[in-house]
Amino acid sequence: MADEGLFLLLHEMVTGVYKSAEQVEVENGRCITKLENMGFRVGQGLIERFTKDTARFKDELDIIKFICKDFWTTVFKKQIDNLRTNHQGIYVLQDNKFLLLTQMSSGKQYLDHAPKYLAFTFQINFKNKG
Repeated sequence: MADEGLFLLLHEMVTGVYKSAEQVEVENGRCITKLENMGFRVGQGLIERFTKDTARFKDELDIIKFICKDFWTTVFKKQIDNLRTNHQGIYVLQDNKFLLLTQMSSGKQYLDHAPKYLAFTFQINFKNKG
């Protein structure tokens, strides 16, 4: 599912949000919020679709395993490279070659624009089925 086409679609979407904001003189923070909300809805839709036929998750660890193995593999054609936890409920998933952002990381000229693209993330909010 992750290919250059997705990166181009993300680029067009972010550009479209900012161009429409310029026409009505909307502040940058509102664009970021709009992109965050869009990312949340996309993540919610993907998770609903991918988990509709799965068994209940027993605990947080089952949810994280699902994300790292099944979800990430389906969406990005690879597993997460590294999973860390601080044992206080905070999980850090690391993907060393995240295809949607690797093109942006090749030069410093993109650093000013990176927050626009990072705002649209697949924000996943799991509720344990049960």
